[in-house]
Amino acid sequence: MSARRFALRLRAPLAGFELDVTLESSARHLGLFGPSGAGKTTLLELVAGWRTPREGRIELDGELLFDSARGVSLPVRARGLGYVPQEGLLFPHLDVCANLAAGLGRARSRLGDPRALFERVCAVLELGALLERFPATLSGGERQRVALGRALCSGPDALLLDEPLAGLDLALRRRILPYLVRTAEEFVLPMLYVSHDPRELAILCDEVVRLERGRVTAQGPPADVFAAVWRAEALEGAPENVLRGTVSASSADVAQVALTPAIELSVSAAGLAPGARVVLGIAADEILVATARPVGLSARNVLAARVLALDGSRPGVVLRAVLEPDGPSLDVLLTRASTEALGLAPGGALFLVLKSNSVRVLSVLGG
Repeated sequence: MSARRFALRLRAPLAGFELDVTLESSARHLGLFGPSGAGKTTLLELVAGWRTPREGRIELDGELLFDSARGVSLPVRARGLGYVPQEGLLFPHLDVCANLAAGLGRARSRLGDPRALFERVCAVLELGALLERFPATLSGGERQRVALGRALCSGPDALLLDEPLAGLDLALRRRILPYLVRTAEEFVLPMLYVSHDPRELAILCDEVVRLERGRVTAQGPPADVFAAVWRAEALEGAPENVLRGTVSASSADVAQVALTPAIELSVSAAGLAPGARVVLGIAADEILVATARPVGLSARNVLAARVLALDGSRPGVVLRAVLEPDGPSLDVLLTRASTEALGLAPGGALFLVLKSNSVRVLSVLGG
């Protein structure tokens, strides 16, 4: 298998400009981000085979899907891709079981007996209680789970998701995100995920590509891309840090989350079971910095760290620090005056102070 999971070189006309994209990525989960009309959905449709590029090449996980120079253009059904559109597009006259079975027809030709796949999809997405219901009786979040289940039931080689949470309110997004995380973990498939929400992409994707007017303007880890977009004043608010960990202990309203064997966070969250895998969010402007270990604080988290970089290209300074020993990095938003008063510089030691209620639980698996 090629180390390049995604290798795209595409040109296609759009209203007002031309899509002209060249990108390669070894990430298993690749996000597409950018303003409305940038060409994200068109790019997904070109990969899926619903549109034909003017010219170019599409290679996905080592398989050639399209090459204008060689006259290769696999039809949609032969590309082995599961597609989840924003609206879900379930068959309204079929119950959930029949909607899922619509995907199984292709899986049967690809996998032989798809019953085990059907049962696994229902278990991962918790669809068992919905099987006899019709789309009109489902909530928006339930419809999207079924649409994702139908795509998985086709036995795809990769998943394409076009803003599957865009039509949901914040509460429903938070309820559906864990199912997307679980899908990414349980089904080892390349995934191309379109979203306007940096938090979604930071949670789900290993790498993010930013599109503007049909061109790639940034590519890299989510934290780096969104920090750059924020510096360019294309995002409001402070950068968001996304961390992953496992609950090591839990009381009535506070959980201990191990980020590494040597680094733990106290999080204000009720009902988290030990062993649960969690995704946490921390805004960069909710972290305090000290050059000596503070004492007598109400904040539960005082974490040793080292300065990696300082960026003052916008009002304020974004400090990137790595937790020690061998921990993840976080972005911290400071004023210039504070940065200068503390004498902060790359390589310097410091302590990051976080209140337990400033650490938000974005997703929970297993508890």
